[in-house]
Amino acid sequence: MAVFEYRGILVTSGKPTKGFRDAENAKVLRSTLRKDGILLTVANETKAKGESGTKKKSLFSRGGSASAADVAIMTRQLATLIGAGIPLFESLTALIDQVEHDAIKHALTEVREKIREGTSFAKALEAHPGIFPDLYINMVRAGEASGTMEQVLERLTSFMEAQAKLRGKVTSALAYPILMIIIGVTLISVLMVAVVPNVVQIFQSMNEALPWYTSLLITTSDFMGAYWWILFPSIGIGAYWFRRWTKTPDGRLRWHAFTLTMPIFGKLIQMLAVARFSRTLATLLSAGVALLPAMDIVRNVLGNAVLEKVVVDAIGSIREGQSIAEPLKKSGKFPPLVTHMISVGEKSGKLEGMLESVADAYDAAVDARVQVVTSLLEPLIIVVMGAGVAFIAMAILMPLIKMSSFAGG
Repeated sequence: MAVFEYRGILVTSGKPTKGFRDAENAKVLRSTLRKDGILLTVANETKAKGESGTKKKSLFSRGGSASAADVAIMTRQLATLIGAGIPLFESLTALIDQVEHDAIKHALTEVREKIREGTSFAKALEAHPGIFPDLYINMVRAGEASGTMEQVLERLTSFMEAQAKLRGKVTSALAYPILMIIIGVTLISVLMVAVVPNVVQIFQSMNEALPWYTSLLITTSDFMGAYWWILFPSIGIGAYWFRRWTKTPDGRLRWHAFTLTMPIFGKLIQMLAVARFSRTLATLLSAGVALLPAMDIVRNVLGNAVLEKVVVDAIGSIREGQSIAEPLKKSGKFPPLVTHMISVGEKSGKLEGMLESVADAYDAAVDARVQVVTSLLEPLIIVVMGAGVAFIAMAILMPLIKMSSFAGG
């Protein structure tokens, strides 16, 4: 059975349509689509099994990706269909016809074909890591083993929606300060390159010595005007090498250690990681995933090498019989409140509930922290931009005022 990417025309309305459909060959595909009221115009086989191999490389089988919001919507729809008593294969068929995102549509088509061949749902999802991460696959595997697929999918949906909402809040809150920085840098650069050189000609006709700040401004303007073709590529090259350095194990660890100590953003980064750690671990444990595999998955979603190392050390300690809270507390990277609540949850047998409480508390703390950070950044950026413009204005106007006073005298 092959998967085709097709384009066609709806017989009833004459409108173009496209999608993915599985069929034995193009002739069977044409016949099937004709029964559905679609006149086939183009058909490309995206994946063919057997000796013939792949005729056209799939665009979405490995490298494809989708946003968490799109996957969350699809997951909720799947949970609804399964909750209504519809078998998994038929539920996927219904989703394929409804989903508009091409990557998800193609992934679901391939997953359905693997399920038809007898592969488990979780195993079929593993071929699409760009859409279904380890967290998703392990929760589905736990749902299949426990027979609670509907509940697991609902938990997954809630988790992904909460993560997307939190990420959106942080992004939207920081977008305005970043925009102000870009505008400010652009404005000052224009003044230095376009305005200052024109004023320099006036200063050159003066016999008086220029103030130090005016000389500094002229020197900076001359440098930017003469070497801008070196300056901008240098910034790009520096950014490239910085990214390469942060991808090395040592560079990543050093940079992430520094980010946790940054004056304004360090605490926010730590709070985001703690919220992600607590929410993810609670979701996995509630779905029936064993503690050690759950901790290993959590390690991969923290996004900070320092905290990842703490979790790795904690996994080793748990294997030796220690509690979760003890190695986290020894690291000093997790707040005492968090480790205390985890310890209480372990002793009371309500670890999932405690982790959810920690996640809720830190989600709220992140919201408050973001508001504080943005409220501090906005006036700070305005002050810095104003100081830069004021320095340029003073460096230009003061010699002119001095020259006019001499001329008037």
